[in-house]
Amino acid sequence: MIQLDQKRVKLANGIELDVVDEGPRDGEALIFLHGFPENHRTWRHQIAHFSDRFRCIAPDQRGYRGSSKPQEVEAYTPDKIIGDVFLLADALGIGTFTVVGHDWGGAIAWGVALGGQHARVTRAVIANAPHPAIFPKLLYTNRHQREASQYMRAFRDRANDAFIREHGLGAFLEKEAKWDNPSTSDPEERAILEKDYENREAAFGMLNYYRATPMAVPAMDEPFELPADFAAPEVPKLTIPTLVIWAMDDLALPPENLDGLDEVIDPLTLVKVPDCGHFVPWEAPQAVIAAMEAFLEG
Repeated sequence: MIQLDQKRVKLANGIELDVVDEGPRDGEALIFLHGFPENHRTWRHQIAHFSDRFRCIAPDQRGYRGSSKPQEVEAYTPDKIIGDVFLLADALGIGTFTVVGHDWGGAIAWGVALGGQHARVTRAVIANAPHPAIFPKLLYTNRHQREASQYMRAFRDRANDAFIREHGLGAFLEKEAKWDNPSTSDPEERAILEKDYENREAAFGMLNYYRATPMAVPAMDEPFELPADFAAPEVPKLTIPTLVIWAMDDLALPPENLDGLDEVIDPLTLVKVPDCGHFVPWEAPQAVIAAMEAFLEG
């Protein structure tokens, strides 16, 4: 089992994060952001590989595990979570960095890259996380994506809170999420996650990511078309080198999310990983490492 030590880092906004910080202090910084419903260990294989040359930083993000877990939904709006990443870099004395993200961590990484490109953020690596200009449209127009995203409606529904308080997040995920395949998990890693799911404060912190986003998820009986009042997100073009890694058997995020990426990112490197589900950083770690190696050394 890969061992990763953590330290406590207090941000200027008062949030405290448990953070992995491995590798040479004068090395180029890679900030790894995990997704839902995981933790910093999402990136354990990549951190172990790259920390001989790069300074590898991986927080348990706000709402997760031992990090600060404010309970109000407003504490998880995208601007605050994106802000945590820049404040973490500040707290660690890091000027510029490459941001690496998967799932919700990838969604945050998109925001970090778009907001910090050519200033703080030099490159971006995104694994199975939809682009903010493409995903909202797919939720309206693409049956596959809308059906795969119905779990988000359950995650946002306060009527489920009593069930979560009584049974924990693990039982709720078994009931509502259809994109997880426990058989692909290492038993020891699975046990770590299941222990995390017992923390009720963390459960609601994690779910608040879904509750705080303004993105609409239409019901399956609503029309499959953009509504007349649909306003496309105002997203600038991403013009720093960007690597998108996409596992092609993702049940939550179908490959249609790749359509049009070349119009909103330049320069773009796209690596498709066949026969792999959503959690590509640890389901296909060597494929991710190989893609990152070629990109980071290019």
